[in-house]
Amino acid sequence: MEYLKIKSKKIYEQVADQLVEMIRSGRLKPGDRLDSVQQLAVNFQVGRSAVREALSALRAMGLIEIKQGEGTFVKEFDSNHITSSFSSVILMNRKDVENLLEVRKIIETGMVGLACLHRNDEHLAALQSALESMHLDDAAETADMTFHVTIAQASGNDLLISLMSHVSDLLRETIKETRKIWNASNPKIKRNLYEEHYAIYEAIVNQDSGTGQIAMAKHLESVETVLKTYYTEQNE
Repeated sequence: MEYLKIKSKKIYEQVADQLVEMIRSGRLKPGDRLDSVQQLAVNFQVGRSAVREALSALRAMGLIEIKQGEGTFVKEFDSNHITSSFSSVILMNRKDVENLLEVRKIIETGMVGLACLHRNDEHLAALQSALESMHLDDAAETADMTFHVTIAQASGNDLLISLMSHVSDLLRETIKETRKIWNASNPKIKRNLYEEHYAIYEAIVNQDSGTGQIAMAKHLESVETVLKTYYTEQNE
């Protein structure tokens, strides 16, 4: 068995991570002008070359724009370019999140109905494994993502699988944020989250499309409630 060598992050990557977190937390908002390269270098106590590389990375991710003679500014999130950056979800406003959840409801409720009809033993084993990881809180975010992707695969519809792949980065970040908010607000809610996934799994096991669609809709409504509450509190 071969193992990849674990490498420490380069300085510019650490600078980029900090800037992304500042955007994520709202300390840097769309339209805000960043400090000069020289000032950022002083602030982070790094070389100017590291700052330039970090800014280049954020520019490639679509998080900032550099205006000649004016400076560097944080960009507005553009929902038309959702695949341009793995971090794009951090800039989504409430309306963008609502749009994403509407898409999930349309895709995933129909998808679970098909999965109930076409699932096989391999799909059931993968779903059960993901549930066990969620229950034990063992990489719960990854397990949650695996659960939903497996349902797409169990649907047997290549186009649905492709659509899920298209929004996978946003789906992953949404799951991450939802779980973070859930755990911070009330640890007991984590149990409800597990039970919602289990209800979906049980319907797939029993090949009950109607119940599966209802269970998925209920789960996504819970996600919607948590995220809407969070965005409302953030804007108060």
